[in-house]
Amino acid sequence: MNSVINSIIADPSLAAEGHLKIEWAKSHMPVLNRIREQFEQEQPFKGLKVSISLHLEAKTAYLAKVVQAGGAEVTITGSNPLSTQDDICAALVEDGITVFGKYNPSPEEFKALNVKALESKPDLIIDDGGDLITLLHTEYKEYGVNVRGGAEETTTGIIRLKALEKDGSLSFPMVAVNDAYCKYLFDNRYGTGQSVFDGINRTTNLVVAGKTVVVVGYGWCGKGVAMRAKGLGANVIVTEIDPIKAVEAYMDGFAVMPMLEAAKLGDMFVTVTGNRDVIRGEHYEVMKSGAILSNAGHFDVEINKIELEAMSTEKRTVRRNIEEYKMKDGRSIYLLAEGRLVNLAAGDGHPAEIMDMTFALQAMSLKYVNDQYKVIGSKVVNVPYELDQQVASYKLQSLGYRIDKLTAEQSAYLDSWNEN
Repeated sequence: MNSVINSIIADPSLAAEGHLKIEWAKSHMPVLNRIREQFEQEQPFKGLKVSISLHLEAKTAYLAKVVQAGGAEVTITGSNPLSTQDDICAALVEDGITVFGKYNPSPEEFKALNVKALESKPDLIIDDGGDLITLLHTEYKEYGVNVRGGAEETTTGIIRLKALEKDGSLSFPMVAVNDAYCKYLFDNRYGTGQSVFDGINRTTNLVVAGKTVVVVGYGWCGKGVAMRAKGLGANVIVTEIDPIKAVEAYMDGFAVMPMLEAAKLGDMFVTVTGNRDVIRGEHYEVMKSGAILSNAGHFDVEINKIELEAMSTEKRTVRRNIEEYKMKDGRSIYLLAEGRLVNLAAGDGHPAEIMDMTFALQAMSLKYVNDQYKVIGSKVVNVPYELDQQVASYKLQSLGYRIDKLTAEQSAYLDSWNEN
């Protein structure tokens, strides 16, 4: 099989374990299963090449298989060096998907694997964080000659895409999946909220109740993290730069203050901003000994590791995914998962039932952009609202719930400006 010949993975012998993980995810993803049935019948991607960059774990693997079921020749790579699972890579290769991914490659290797995923000159892209799109718009433009469009998973990626669009440099349409209701209301809030503490708790084996948890950023991911921290019994502090979000955090019952003040009080810190250096040198100077730092933003730039290392006298790994930085005054500050996505680098990511909705949006958005790329043009567009509603409807049906529908009279009333 070409997928076996062309792939670069760590250990093909791990495939059996990977298949079990993917089957478990599949059994908890009824919405994606329904879309797979549609794709198998309609073959929307027949004859097309699709390159995917996502966190290479079981739920992502099943999305790749759904796209493949729609007729595509699928190539996949990892969007984070610490979230790739080698057994999943091996299983996907056995299923006829070309994989360029392995756990914990060097930065140079990681980039090379991403580049390999583009060498086939894909027709469609699914990206997570904008790495593939950036490569196609800079060093490897020749690999983008066939691209009709794609879909982007994260806030970070959409920031990069909109900057490209604003600069007039975006070469093809991209669907902002992260901005869909069924993405940020459920994935960003409930998925991130739960998976962050799955990663922290699995890694540290410490209690959350009674501790002070500082949530840096109160977007949808921050809301989810704060909600779950509160549910686990923590005292929650939110730091923000947006006054509207700060008021929202206050009205949700959380303390709000500048990071420099919160740094003195926090036992655990979670960054979810999409920006760089939100925890940095001045904050390390005032932190308690034993403070635990973690990041749930896409890139490992939110916690300034360079300054942390420069301010410490010793660094050692005390548990898997926990590095202790010994400060000059004897304090210890702990960094989880190298400051990378704690929920994926130190855990299994969002629950399958949550990713069911997000990846259903990804699959449907990919079909949408393939059908409409000539009409859309080179710009960033939102997921059509009817696709959002369709995913939510499928989810309700899978849960056995029904909802009301408007009567003809109610529809007429809402559509009219002079109905009484």
